[in-house]
Amino acid sequence: MVENHNVEVTTRTLVESMVREDATIDAAELYTVANALGMTDQQVRLCIRRLVGDGRFTQQGRGRKAILHATADTASALAPDVEFVRYMFAQDRGEAEWDDRWHLVAFAIPESARPARDAMRDGIVRLGGAPIQGGLYVSANAWEPQLAVLAAELDVADHVTTCTTADLRVGHIESPRRIAARLWPLDEIAARHRRLLDFARRTLRRLRAAELTDTELLTVTIELAAEFTSAMEPDPLLPPQLLPQPWAGTKARGVVAECWSLLLAAETPSPPRLFRSYAEVVREVTGHAGPLRVS
Repeated sequence: MVENHNVEVTTRTLVESMVREDATIDAAELYTVANALGMTDQQVRLCIRRLVGDGRFTQQGRGRKAILHATADTASALAPDVEFVRYMFAQDRGEAEWDDRWHLVAFAIPESARPARDAMRDGIVRLGGAPIQGGLYVSANAWEPQLAVLAAELDVADHVTTCTTADLRVGHIESPRRIAARLWPLDEIAARHRRLLDFARRTLRRLRAAELTDTELLTVTIELAAEFTSAMEPDPLLPPQLLPQPWAGTKARGVVAECWSLLLAAETPSPPRLFRSYAEVVREVTGHAGPLRVS
């Protein structure tokens, strides 16, 4: 019996999370996991129809006998950012020291290129940037290579300026920690991490307590991925020096790594490629830190 932990997993998130290493999805497995998560077959069918109609997947066969194939663009877009995760855990282990420098980017993209301007702003925020004032954003991490790729993709490199400084003042605020507290919604981010920590602790106890069926393992995998994504998407990965201590994200990610390690060891017949892609990083983390005690 699959337990319901009230994790918010949309049908689209489920479908995209079920993509295997060969970029396919077994529809029978998809429907089974969807039912375990409380979704109806009709919800899944409608979602598949939309994704196929949008050109994100192709479908071979019908119903539960179908095989879905992610298109090349979809497979690329869904590939997990392993380096991002590796850097995240390196920060948690104290292996990515902050150099006390702020990294700024400014852009002045003309109204005639408004879609590119909007995409540049959205991309900067996804990279963890916080707005200081119109067209000026800041990060505590060295993001220049990622910004260069983003600007090149949008063909706006001529309108973008980057610089670094160790002397940043925002209004009358000079303290780096106070600047961080003003620019990023740290209370909201911490609340998401506490939710992730609570779910990861329950998941870890469950994984250690009993042998789960393949469907239960896949369901836990999808739920954990959804909670992890919800916590990490708005997290700018600020250095520990800029965060309230103890920081909920550090503990949450440690327990998630233990869950990942157990899920990888379970060797389900067709694991989503998300966790296989993270396997190397998970082994680095759990090998370095050792088992975590769930409290």
